[in-house]
Amino acid sequence: MAAGVTRRRDVREPSLHQLRLFLVLAEELHFGRAAARMFISQPALSQQMRALEQRLGVPLLERRSGRLALTPAGEALVEQAGEVLAAMAKLLRVSDTHAGTVRGRLRIGSLGAEAAMPHATTVLDRLRNRHPHLEIEVRNLNFVEQFDALADGTVDAAFLRAPLPSGFQSIELATEPRVVCLPADDPLAHESELTLAQIADRTIVDMPPEVPRLWWDHLTINPRPDGTGVRYGPVVRDTEAMVLAVLQKRAITFLPAAARRLYPRPGLTYVDAPELGNSVSCLAWLPAMRDVPAVHALRTAAHPGGPSPRSLTGTAQL
Repeated sequence: MAAGVTRRRDVREPSLHQLRLFLVLAEELHFGRAAARMFISQPALSQQMRALEQRLGVPLLERRSGRLALTPAGEALVEQAGEVLAAMAKLLRVSDTHAGTVRGRLRIGSLGAEAAMPHATTVLDRLRNRHPHLEIEVRNLNFVEQFDALADGTVDAAFLRAPLPSGFQSIELATEPRVVCLPADDPLAHESELTLAQIADRTIVDMPPEVPRLWWDHLTINPRPDGTGVRYGPVVRDTEAMVLAVLQKRAITFLPAAARRLYPRPGLTYVDAPELGNSVSCLAWLPAMRDVPAVHALRTAAHPGGPSPRSLTGTAQL
C-alpha cells in the first residue's frame, strides 16, 4: 500500500459494539430488556440491529407469533459473534500485559474500617495511579463475612486482621498496639495501662458461631496465661455493634489502637494494655487468585519489591 494511503474499512464489517448488542438481544429476545442491560434506549438498539443486518446483508431477527426470535442466520451468527468478541478480548489482554496495563473490576473487602487505615489508602491510591483503567470496588465486611467473602469469591482480596484461617495468603501491611475499650466511668478507665489480671473479671463481647472460634479466642487471649477462661457476653457482628455493647456497659472489648481515631464515642475510653500484644493488618487473598492480573497488581501495590507473600496466622492455627 502506498505511503499516506489509509485502507478504508469494509462497510460490511460490523462493529464490536453492534456484536455485543446483538448477543445481549439474542439472550433476552426482548428489545426493552436488552436495551436496559446495555444502558441504551430501545430505539437506539433497534437502529443498531437494522444497521447490523444491512452490513451483513441478511436478516437476523424476526417476529414469530408476536414474539422476537432469531432467524437461522441469526442463530448461526451467535457463536461466531461470541468468538470474535472473545478474540478481541484476548488481543486486548495480550497488549495490556505488554503495556503493563490492568483493566476490569477488582472487588476488595474491608473488615469494618480497615480500608480507611492509612496503610490501606496508600495501597489503593498507588493502585489507582498505576492502573487508571481498573475499576476498584471496596465492600464493607462484618466479622461473619470477612473470611467467607474471600472463600466464595464475593471479593477478590480483602483488608483483614490476622490471624487468618489456613488456606489464605497475605501480606503484612502494618502493626499497632491493641487497647482495651471500656465505659468511661469504669473504675479502670483512668489507669494509664492495664494488665490481663486487672480485667480478669470483666465480660468480653463475643462473636457469632459462624466466626472461626480460634480467631476470636486468639484475639481475646482465651484461655489466659494462668489457664482461666474468658467470660464472654453479648454477641456482635461488626465493630459498631461491639462499641455499642461497651457503651451500654454490657461488656468490654479489645481493639487496635487506631480505634481511638476511628471509633471515638462519648462515654468510651481506650486504655493501653501491653500484654494484649500487637494487631496485624494484612491484605489477604486465595492462592488461586494470586496471579489474576488485578490481584497481582494489588499485591504489587501493597508490597512493591517486598518479600514473598506469607500466611499470617500468628500463634493460632485456624
